[in-house]
Amino acid sequence: MAVTVKIPTPLRGLTLNQDTASVDVADVAGCVAALEGLFPGMRERLVDEGGEIRRFVNIYVNGEDVRFLSGTATALKSGDEVSIVPAVAGGA
Repeated sequence: MAVTVKIPTPLRGLTLNQDTASVDVADVAGCVAALEGLFPGMRERLVDEGGEIRRFVNIYVNGEDVRFLSGTATALKSGDEVSIVPAVAGGA
């Protein structure tokens, strides 16, 4: 089952500037593992030591925040789009 992962600009240094990746996985945890296999260093930027999504990273499946679904256990199917969005903070 091919899932398309959209890679944000801040992480493209790991992907040789690829903006998407295609992985065959069953859930978000598998997606993170597959991305680590393709692009070493990706896992530590997305999840903590316990495998939970870092608080400054948002992961969406077809536009839905996985934190409101099943987290890293969120199921994926062929054709799904996973978007990684780093949190943006700031202020004046």
